[in-house]
Amino acid sequence: MNILIHDLSKEQFQALFPEGYHNACIISDTGTIRHCTGCFGCWIKTPGKCVLKDGYENMGELLSKTEKVTIISRCFYGCYSPFVKNVLDRSIPWLLPFFKIRNNETHHKRRYQNNMQLAVHFYGEIPPEERETAEKLVKANCVNFYVSNYEVSFSNSLDELCREVTVI
Repeated sequence: MNILIHDLSKEQFQALFPEGYHNACIISDTGTIRHCTGCFGCWIKTPGKCVLKDGYENMGELLSKTEKVTIISRCFYGCYSPFVKNVLDRSIPWLLPFFKIRNNETHHKRRYQNNMQLAVHFYGEIPPEERETAEKLVKANCVNFYVSNYEVSFSNSLDELCREVTVI
């Protein structure tokens, strides 16, 4: 299974994928996602599952079944859009609350053993400094989520993004 997380409007998504995006679980902003409260309930009260019941409580389990995650996000100051960042925050149940040292850094142990790939496509007018920050962010996310292979691309417009994403 593949997952597509995006912050596009319905019209933008339709323009980018006129035939649809097949064989993937599509996560888009329906306006129902709640913000992670940092309660750690996903580790303590309901291990592996977020305590917030809004349709995004199973992100950890969903990630455990995926081979590839594709993210399409407007770049905000070298980071994901607020919606995409929120989805990733709500994916913390994919990890365990326990720590281990990897590459001389402290990281959480993983709950699931799958090795996923990640493709991140940022769009918008992105200055070089923000591109550098975004690349570092994606690399750090890959370490934290045990991503086996990743790619990052930048597009100045949705038209340019359309040409980039069709090769996925």
